Amino acid sequence: MNVLEASDPKRQVIAHLKRSGPSSTRAVAASLGVTDVAARQHLFGLERQGLVQQSTSRPSGRGRPSVLWSLTPLANDLFPDRHDALTLDLIDGIRTALGEDALLRVIDARTRRQAASLRKVVRTQAKLRDRVEALAEQRTAEGYMAEVEDAGDGALLLIEHHCPICDAAQACQRFCITELELFRDVLGPDADVVREEHLLSGGERCRYRISPKA
Repeated sequence: MNVLEASDPKRQVIAHLKRSGPSSTRAVAASLGVTDVAARQHLFGLERQGLVQQSTSRPSGRGRPSVLWSLTPLANDLFPDRHDALTLDLIDGIRTALGEDALLRVIDARTRRQAASLRKVVRTQAKLRDRVEALAEQRTAEGYMAEVEDAGDGALLLIEHHCPICDAAQACQRFCITELELFRDVLGPDADVVREEHLLSGGERCRYRISPKA
């Protein structure tokens, strides 16, 4: 079952932690609309299942350390995943039999097909915000848990909380390089797209800053 489509409270907790990162019990409770006690019960249950873990955050000044909850690697298995052993075998097979250049050409061809498909949906929107939101909707359908936030300075943030092709991207960084190129292509020449956070570079998610070109 897709975590994002489930109404079970424990799955809602997992979805919140995936989107927001390490969170306090109170923050989890607020996201579910339940009491701190109820949220703590769900969290302890998930901890027993090996899906969440506790860590201690020490305040910068005086005060008691606070407990933060985060997902374990096991929890990632609950999210949509579009790679498997076959995909990794194909990457390795192409690289071994045909060389690195051939593998890059295959990935680039895939990106061009993605761009053509996304442009048909995204470019129907005149306003940049509407285009970004349309792109986020399409990426969520592909398993990326994408959402749009205001950056506060007129720019927009496109945030992808999950990478359904993470293992494939680790096997070949070209997947990540072409993602940035894909967004620039699909959003149009009037959009400036910069990647500010990258999951495979140690970030908690992939985050893109999108603003109108001057």
